[in-house]
Amino acid sequence: MNPKTHSRLVILHIVVVAMLLVLLGRLWNLQVVNGEHYRQVAAQNRIRDIVVPAVRGMILDVHGRPLVRNRTALVVSVDKTVLSRMDDGGRAVLTRLAETLGTTREDLEKRIRLCSPTVKRPCWPGSPYQPIPVDDRVDPKKALQIMERAEDYPGVIAQVQAVREYPRPEGSSAAQTLGYLQPITQEELDKRRNLKVTGYSQVDLIGRDGLEATYDADLRGEPGVRKVLVDSQGRVTGTAGEQPPVPGSSLVTSLDAKVQAAAEKAIEGAVRKARAAGSKADSAAAVVMDARTGRVVALASYPTYDPSVWIGGISQAEYDALLGKSRGQPLISRAIQGLFPPASTFKISSVAAAVHDGYDLHGIYPCPGSYQVGNRAFRNFEGQAHGNMNLHRALVVSCDTIFYKFAYEAWLRDGGTRPVKNPKDPMQAMARNFGFGSRTGIDLPGEAAGRIPDRTWKREYWEATKDDTCKAAKTGYPEVARTDPARAAYLKAIAVEHCAEGYVWRPGDAANFSIGQGDVLVTPLQLARAYAALANGGKLVVPRVGLAVIRPDGTLVRRIDPPEPKELPVDGKVLAYIRRALADVPKTGTAAGAFNGFEFDKVEVAGKTGTAEVYGKGDTAWFASFGPVDKPRFVVVAMVSQSGTGGTYAAPAVREIWEAMYGLNGKKAALPGGRLPDRLPKLREDGTVGAPEGTAP
Repeated sequence: MNPKTHSRLVILHIVVVAMLLVLLGRLWNLQVVNGEHYRQVAAQNRIRDIVVPAVRGMILDVHGRPLVRNRTALVVSVDKTVLSRMDDGGRAVLTRLAETLGTTREDLEKRIRLCSPTVKRPCWPGSPYQPIPVDDRVDPKKALQIMERAEDYPGVIAQVQAVREYPRPEGSSAAQTLGYLQPITQEELDKRRNLKVTGYSQVDLIGRDGLEATYDADLRGEPGVRKVLVDSQGRVTGTAGEQPPVPGSSLVTSLDAKVQAAAEKAIEGAVRKARAAGSKADSAAAVVMDARTGRVVALASYPTYDPSVWIGGISQAEYDALLGKSRGQPLISRAIQGLFPPASTFKISSVAAAVHDGYDLHGIYPCPGSYQVGNRAFRNFEGQAHGNMNLHRALVVSCDTIFYKFAYEAWLRDGGTRPVKNPKDPMQAMARNFGFGSRTGIDLPGEAAGRIPDRTWKREYWEATKDDTCKAAKTGYPEVARTDPARAAYLKAIAVEHCAEGYVWRPGDAANFSIGQGDVLVTPLQLARAYAALANGGKLVVPRVGLAVIRPDGTLVRRIDPPEPKELPVDGKVLAYIRRALADVPKTGTAAGAFNGFEFDKVEVAGKTGTAEVYGKGDTAWFASFGPVDKPRFVVVAMVSQSGTGGTYAAPAVREIWEAMYGLNGKKAALPGGRLPDRLPKLREDGTVGAPEGTAP
């Protein structure tokens, strides 16, 4: 053999052997070293994971009446990622689906597009990688057609799901308190994964507001996973395994649906009454609270809306209406987010502050029609003088000038416009002790803190606004002057004063503060908590709506106990004195007209009216009450914005709520004997709810 040929054969043999060794090494790596990994990959080519949403827990009132529950519905969803892989982007599939569902392809395309600042609703606010629901009220025949002809509807899913339902027991809605659900976004999902928060999936709906948001972790449960076998065309051929979802727990609340309905009806009626009288009443709120525990029995806000608007997607027009001013921004809960000057209802704090500052609780004080504060005369309501009186009478007739005196003299002792190093500011200090100016801690998101103005606040406010104010001091308000020259001149004079010395805490600021006017802002819930502290002997309770979390099988997960209340630094004798005074307000005082004919022999109610003046707007009406007087159990507060006096509009609404609660004047009692259940409702295994046994003694 030719030596060259032999050399070539040797080289060829070496190459072949080397290739065989490489091949054997690769096979060893694939089959032995990484065999398990590739077996799983191969299995995944024919197995698909389908996330099975968990049934969300119910939200119940204190008696077990469902405020939010679930209904079974056939839901058609579209997997946008599947459609995007098609040559026509899924247009043909959407056209067939639209014909089946009785809609248009354009409507479906709008529903499955992703929401953004430039894309108006209807659109999909959730993750782009999850099936997007397009119809949750599908006719069973149409759903069956979609399921049987899956090859004609690739990327379309029809299945039975649980959909949220709002039954409105007793006519109540409690929309702002309950909150609503929206799909989880991809950003939220990624954030939870980064934080290693487990249990969330792309098909989850999460609470966006109210109780749905606060107790989302309890209500949502844990989604399951179904592993299905598919063929080369993606058609399901069988099931490889399934991990069932864990249903969410139900939330029992302290709300009473009947009392809630009565509160909503009362404040809506007050608004209508005020409008009929020619006012521009625009909003209202009511709070009913257990004075001893802080449990919230009703939390009503007007205007309100039907929470079922969120089911099945919401149009841009509906969404804008919920946020816009044309319908009064119904998403806002005026009970916990609305800020208003409290007017004379604030005087319970001012009396306690004056006594703490050294004034005699049993002293006699003059109540002239006006009182000179600095260089300005501050007047009583309508300039009425009442002569000499004690503080009991001052609260009953709501004498402002006595409180002006207390505040002005305290301001002088603190140094006036040149304050001492550590001014006492007794009125502000006591207001903060009553919980004003800070959040109550209620288990609802978005609560407002309110405002207790003082020297520090005024300087900070002046520094933040002085540029605009000083500009207005020079240029005036030409746009206002074109229609109202007198108002423009007034606004310019205020701007000139604010520009020069807007940071100074003036005697007028102190005087207004003492009667809950000026820059003081509170929420109805804050006022209800302050009156609960007055009624229960000095415990500043923390409001709670959630009562307990219960599993679907009826097992108690946990009770939701409020934090320990703080103690008011007010002598019990002072609180008792104020309570006795307020007991006369509905009988002979500023609320006597509203409570004429009320059955005090069955339930003695005490309270205080308030009429807050707001520049450029109508007066805000208040009435804050508690009862029964001898052993206070409940606090009821109502507010009606831009309506008129508290005795004319807020007090009648509060009376209506008390009568509904106790069944007075021929009404059926929402709370027979004024008692709430002392046991939790029973959740049965079939999903029904049994009423609680027994009532609180």
